[in-house]
Amino acid sequence: MSATVIDGKAVAADLRARVAQAVATLPGAPTLAVVIVGEDPASQVYVRSKVRETKAAGMHSRHVELPADTPEADVIARVRALSDDPAVDGILVQLPMPAHIDAQRVLAALDPAKDVDGLTDTSAGRLALGRPGLRPCTPAGCLILAQTTGETLAGRHAVVLGRSILVGRPVALLFLGADCTVTIAHSRSKDLPALCRSADILIPAIGRPEFVQGDWVKPGAVVLDVGINRVPAPDLGADKTRLVGDVAYDAAAARAGWITPVPGGVGPMTIACLLRNTVLAACARRGWALSTGL
Repeated sequence: MSATVIDGKAVAADLRARVAQAVATLPGAPTLAVVIVGEDPASQVYVRSKVRETKAAGMHSRHVELPADTPEADVIARVRALSDDPAVDGILVQLPMPAHIDAQRVLAALDPAKDVDGLTDTSAGRLALGRPGLRPCTPAGCLILAQTTGETLAGRHAVVLGRSILVGRPVALLFLGADCTVTIAHSRSKDLPALCRSADILIPAIGRPEFVQGDWVKPGAVVLDVGINRVPAPDLGADKTRLVGDVAYDAAAARAGWITPVPGGVGPMTIACLLRNTVLAACARRGWALSTGL
């Protein structure tokens, strides 16, 4: 068996195109504000991509960049000002933040109606209760990728490795909402290989490079690898690195039915879902009707 590769780049490009089509039909262009504190290189690259793709979709972008030593109170004040600004439809607070800033206090200042990353207490509560709301982008992207396989999700056993508030917990709730039977596994779980082998849908999100071995994968399973890990790549030259997921890809692909690569799998879906959330937030706030489905 050789797994079918789930092309996250292609799925994300399709979603971005549909977002742009939807924006073109609206009475005005939604505005997304991104707040970043500090000079974390990975965050800087990610934010630049968000700004670029927001503009490409026909929306307005605000980039609020603050020095790493900005006091927490000042960051909170900027987020509150954006929340109070009627011209802003969505706000994304880029994580992680410098150690002296409590990210939860910053997120608490964010208007839940503009919480396009789905990280406020209100957004998390709506997800847990199964009520409509803005869903976290990476977990939402995982669900979309699973749906593109054409496999029936209802009744399938989904195993999530990881219980973080950013991915593990929300992705478990989203697949539960899709009528999967869901198991959340973590560092204290017993016999992780056996748990993984029971999964029809396996979603590793623990940030440990190539942790999931090929023989942990149930033959024919859908594997959605959320991990993005940079590891040494001496074959490419001194001090070179490459990106790998939480799954030993080649061995897993030999057993799985469907699998996402790293890079090019789950990652591209995050920004695409962020753009979709911005449009949905704008329509909900402004009473605009969508003429096309998102």
